[in-house]
Parts: sequence; C-alpha cells; structure tokens
Amino acid sequence: MTLSLRQARRLVLEAQGLCGPVLGKGRAGALAALERLGYVQIDTISVVERAHHHTLWARVPGYVPAMLDALLREGAAFEYWSHAAAVLPMRDYRFSLPRKLAFRKGRRHWHRRDSRARAWVLDRIRAEGALRSADFEPPRGRKPGPWFEWKPAKVALEQLFQEGLLMVAGRTGFQKLYDLTERVLPPGVDAREPDAREAARHLVLSGLRAHGPASEAELCYQRRGVRRAVRAALRELEEAGEVLRVRIEGRGEEDFILKAALETPPADPGGRVRILSPFDNLVIQRRRLERLFGFGYQIECYLPAEKRRYGYFCLPVLRGESLVGMLDAKADRGTRTLRLKSLHLDPAPFREEFEEELGRFARFNGCRSWE
Repeated sequence: MTLSLRQARRLVLEAQGLCGPVLGKGRAGALAALERLGYVQIDTISVVERAHHHTLWARVPGYVPAMLDALLREGAAFEYWSHAAAVLPMRDYRFSLPRKLAFRKGRRHWHRRDSRARAWVLDRIRAEGALRSADFEPPRGRKPGPWFEWKPAKVALEQLFQEGLLMVAGRTGFQKLYDLTERVLPPGVDAREPDAREAARHLVLSGLRAHGPASEAELCYQRRGVRRAVRAALRELEEAGEVLRVRIEGRGEEDFILKAALETPPADPGGRVRILSPFDNLVIQRRRLERLFGFGYQIECYLPAEKRRYGYFCLPVLRGESLVGMLDAKADRGTRTLRLKSLHLDPAPFREEFEEELGRFARFNGCRSWE
C-alpha cells in the first residue's frame, strides 16, 4: 500500500493530537494527551514555558501547568525516562521496569556506581522522608565539580532513581524531591515486569498510536538493544492483521501503520497555526521530521552565540500540515511581554491566524502582550 505524502502527514498529525478531534479538555484532556503520546519530555530551559507543559498546551484546549502538576501529585503520571527525562502516564509504569532492572544489574548511567554513597543516601531518605539533592552536603575535603562531576550524593540519587528504588515525589521550584518508590507508587499500580516480547509489542503499538506511520528505526528511537525484539513484534502484529506495511510516496523507507488508523480518512488540519516546543513529540526525531515534513531543524541553544542562525530557542511553527518556519521568543516575566527576538517565516499569507496563535502563546506564558 502506498500513502500520498499529504495523507501520511495528516495521519501523523492526527495520531499526535495536532489535528482532528481534540483529545479532551482540562485535566482529563491532559491525561488523555499524555497517554496518547506516551510521554512528554522534561527540559530545564525556561525562556518560554518548559517543554513538558508546552507540548500539552499545543494539544489540550485551556491547558495550564497546574493540570500536569495535579496528575503527578495524584499518581496518574510519574517522572522517569523515555528517550530522555520525561513525564509518563502511570498506566504504563510496568513498562519502565526493564530499564530499571537493567540499571540494578549494572548498566551505567553517566557515572560509576558509588556503593557507599548509595547506601548513605538510601538510609537518609528512609529515615527522613523525601529529600532534594541540595539536602546532601559533599564529604569533607571534596568540593562538587561541574555538571558531569556531580557530588557523590547527586550521582547516587540519579542512579537510585534510574534503578527504580527512588521516585520523584514532587518538586520544590524545579528541584526534584526523591522518596522511596514504595512510598510514592500509588496502590494498585501494575508492577509486573513485562518480558521482552510484551515490552516490544507495547513499544510498537504505543509508538504507532502516537506517531502514525513510522519506520522500524523510528519505533526504536534512542532505545538500546530492542531492535531484534521490535522486528519480531512487527512481524507478529503484521501476521495478526493489526499492523500494515506502507510506503509513502516519494520517500524510500518502508513504514508500518496500525490497520485501525486507515479505517477512516485522516482529518484535514485546515490552516490552523501552532507554535511548538523544540522538544515536542512531533519534532524530536529530527531525521523523521525532515523525511516526512521536509523540515530541517536544529535547536541552537547548545551552540555558541556566534554560530546560531535562527536564535537561542527557536520554536517550530506548524500551519495546517506543513512546518513553515521558526520564531525565537522569550517571555519577559517582569513586564509580562512575549518578546519575538527573531522570526524566520513569512506570516503575510496567514497573518490573522499567526497573530491569534501568538496571543494564545503569550497568555500561556503569563504575558499580556507580544512585540
């Protein structure tokens, strides 16, 4: 089966909750969007509202950050790791276990395991309750170094978090509060470890629900050691008639899609304009973005200022089924003004829709105006 490029793009956008029926409103809509996407990436950059909130705002009418905060507080969502630090739906908790158990068995996460610091951190949290990294002082005579030379307690906290022995119980400001998993995990959560076959089926099915047509490599994005199991899951689901192979017109790779996604024509996104986060689920796989949307994108905040072409934190702009440019913006919270530092698109053909979206984005960032 061959899909036109337009059809493929619309299938992607509908799967992503960026066109077609809204996934819901309010807190229920935020949870529905999180469960559809599978995760929202957490990022520390806050020149505009942080990525995990921005991603949900782009899909959920009336979204405000308090909605995701409530889902975390109530145990409907949790912080862990997808391809990066993320908020995930608690419904999928058990599928985080294979990664956690791999770390318990010795997989490294940036640093060598320090058994002494690890035991000390666990003992303190067990006795004192939830603690932040800042609540631990470095040993005498040893000063904390730069980011990749964290103090031992911070390394131990991160290792214990990756192993699943600690969870994030909340945040003070943007600092994580860590507590024992048994004190954070809500009662009744399914905590059975899936076997490799079940984990691969989940990865495939959730990936296709979230992304629409996708290649085998895209389904395995940033997942270590899963390619063979994913290939077997795709074969099994194809034989069962749940998944189909497709080709996208003008694109060389073979893709897979859920049969159910083709039962009705995808929605027409019209001329709706959306300002997206650089870490939005639609754009995070840069190679896929270029393959399906012809949009070459690189976030430039990690480059020296003199090497940036588009700006520190350029936000992709989606219009209908096309990515049409970028804008670099900063929320000036003192004056409550959204400042457009650079604009790399011609909004003339859709000025009214673009300015309407800018106004929405400004209000989402606590700003009264933009300039």
